[in-house]
Amino acid sequence: MTGPVSSDPQIPTPGEARLIDGKGFANRLTQDIAEDVRAFYARHQVTPGLAVVLVGNDPASEVYVRNKALQTHRAGMRSFMHMLPETTSQEELLALIARLNIDPEIHGILVQLPLPGDLDPVAVTNAIDPRKDVDGLGVVNAGRLALGLPGLVPCTPLGCLLLLKSYVGDLRGLNAMVVGASNLVGRPMAQLLLREGCTVTVAHIDTRDPQVLARQADILVVATGCSGLVNGAWIKPGATVIDVGISRVPVENGKTRLVGDVVFDEARHIAGQITPVPGGVGPMTIACLLRNTMQAARELVEGVGDTV
Repeated sequence: MTGPVSSDPQIPTPGEARLIDGKGFANRLTQDIAEDVRAFYARHQVTPGLAVVLVGNDPASEVYVRNKALQTHRAGMRSFMHMLPETTSQEELLALIARLNIDPEIHGILVQLPLPGDLDPVAVTNAIDPRKDVDGLGVVNAGRLALGLPGLVPCTPLGCLLLLKSYVGDLRGLNAMVVGASNLVGRPMAQLLLREGCTVTVAHIDTRDPQVLARQADILVVATGCSGLVNGAWIKPGATVIDVGISRVPVENGKTRLVGDVVFDEARHIAGQITPVPGGVGPMTIACLLRNTMQAARELVEGVGDTV
């Protein structure tokens, strides 16, 4: 790369993609939510409450959960942490969820995945009251999304959509490809893009020639967890690339760094705009968790909710 590096991530250097500033967007969204929380309290004397349940002592999950609690307090909401031992049984976990479902101080419930041992994540997720399912992973909210009805949407796809609508604008008629078909990101992402009027292709482990399909995409969302899967040959010149993946890989001297599913150094010379890793989609996930909690509180207290 030649020439000076721009100090503003919004302004690309010549021949490089515009960086999509997910961190900045998430900060602004959190500020807006904090204002909504204050106005909501003024109307009802109720502060939205988010319960986060972590089973086991996975260090990465603990850091992530504590960051969620920090951001919850930053938005003026109440945070209720439930740190359970790895020996927690299915019955004990379901009993806790049942108590949280009827607790009037709790408006959103999130069970941190993956769960250890023999705990059934599907049964646990579907035990959450759909009105408090701020992860949007239960069958009720998933079904509402598939039918184009309002509901709570998984946080990471929602964050991707908000970035796309901000940076691209009107998505109608654009070709979009989602690489990865997980219930957490890929499938709901495809549904959201369909709702916006995109022509959507979903690539998965059995897809033939995904590179050929990807090169036709105006919007490329990659969510596989496979670091460096998508290189420059996959990307249509000028496309918008949303890299959901995040992996820690070794570098020199025993150190590590965070990378995405996209080979950034190649993609940034081809794409029109791209999310960096870190600082792209990651901050949006937590901001959208707060957004969903505010939406859930409105529905529970006022009987109305937002739509995406």
